[in-house]
Amino acid sequence: MKTKGALPAIFWGGLLAGIFDITQAFVGFSLMGSTPFRILQRIAGGIFGTHSRDMGWTSAAIGLVCHFAVAFGAATVYYFASRKLRLLVERPVLCGLFYGELVFLFMYFVVIPLSAIGHPQFNTATYITGPIGHPLLVGLPIAICVRRFSSERTV
Repeated sequence: MKTKGALPAIFWGGLLAGIFDITQAFVGFSLMGSTPFRILQRIAGGIFGTHSRDMGWTSAAIGLVCHFAVAFGAATVYYFASRKLRLLVERPVLCGLFYGELVFLFMYFVVIPLSAIGHPQFNTATYITGPIGHPLLVGLPIAICVRRFSSERTV
């Protein structure tokens, strides 16, 4: 079994970031009165707009798939950037924290406004899960996994 390389780095980085991020969203937004089901439907709202609430479990499942697609996409971008920028592997904590913030900013100021949701609404949960949570729970696991699974000869 190959323990180094792109696939394990992207798989584990994306999986951990996806799990940590959705968990923080469930906790943070439940404090604002939402439920995991509605959070997943809201994610699918990026594709279906307000109609996602009428789609039941279908939109919740699509929301979960979309969420993990973004997490694996973020891990893929970091991995391939690390092939050119040694610093991303040499300083995974610093770079991972910075990358997590960049992922948040890209999602909230580019992806969401261009989606069917439109401009995002900010509240206490958004600030906790976004600029605070993303560096720790998205960027950091991706960077650590990329470092862990990078072979010395390709860096």
